[in-house]
Amino acid sequence: MAQLPGSSLAVKRISASPDPAPSIRTAGPEFAKLIDISRCIGCKGCEVACKEWNELKVEPTRNFGSFQSHQDLSADTWLLMRFNEIEVDGDLQWLIKKDACMHCEEPGCLYACPAPGAIVQYENGIVDFNPDHCIGCQLCISGCPFDVPRFSAETHKVYKCNMCVDRVEVGLEPACVKTCPTNAITWGTKDDMVALAEQKVDRLKDRGFENATLYDPAGVGGTHMMYVVPHGDRLVDYDLPEDPTAAPGALAALAGLKQLGMGVMGLGLLGTALHYLKYGPEVADEEASDPSAAASPEPGSGPDAENT
Repeated sequence: MAQLPGSSLAVKRISASPDPAPSIRTAGPEFAKLIDISRCIGCKGCEVACKEWNELKVEPTRNFGSFQSHQDLSADTWLLMRFNEIEVDGDLQWLIKKDACMHCEEPGCLYACPAPGAIVQYENGIVDFNPDHCIGCQLCISGCPFDVPRFSAETHKVYKCNMCVDRVEVGLEPACVKTCPTNAITWGTKDDMVALAEQKVDRLKDRGFENATLYDPAGVGGTHMMYVVPHGDRLVDYDLPEDPTAAPGALAALAGLKQLGMGVMGLGLLGTALHYLKYGPEVADEEASDPSAAASPEPGSGPDAENT
């Protein structure tokens, strides 16, 4: 594959912050990663490449009745090949999915995050986490409709796939794309990847996969990791939500807290206004404020009063 131009990493959105000022960097094209599930052989080479490039800890594995290396994503496992064995038209099939951050165009994790600068979305589509600004509240986990971010009990920070942003910045594809032996993972501009996916879907339908489809959910504004799914009528069996949105429970909770805070503030201002209208401005006690009044005794009082 020809090397793509490097991305300038112009900032599009920052968590808990107003829209960033116009960048001096020129925004380049949006990029995307396309996974053709029909070409994946489940070798897990992408998992290894992800850990090596990002210097993630090796976690112990155990046999739990699956060909998966781990049962779930973690703070040190940002990419996981999931193996779901199901019956399709009388035949047992593996529905394999490369599970990692989807890099949504409307990222629920970023919208839910209350820590300024902990999550950054670039103009090229990558959604990046900055652990230095993470406060460990885990609201981003609740805000993600794909259940991707993971909390580390050791560092009290949250982590996820960053799409090898350091490689993309210099014109290289992500490490998982580089290592895939069957070209099941493709990297390029979002427009090019959508066009390629449409060709792949047509070929799958010609082979008898009549429900083949491109998974690029509109509820999150589209994603920058997309799937060509042979069995598009069985998204749940691939652990893919059918209609994900960028407004899950955490966002609704945050909105409710914000409205509650504004209501309490409004009641406080209303109470202050009513108190002013009923009692007027507070006037200081003149006697208490006049030191001479307290120092001068009244006539006929004092220690010599009995002798007069």
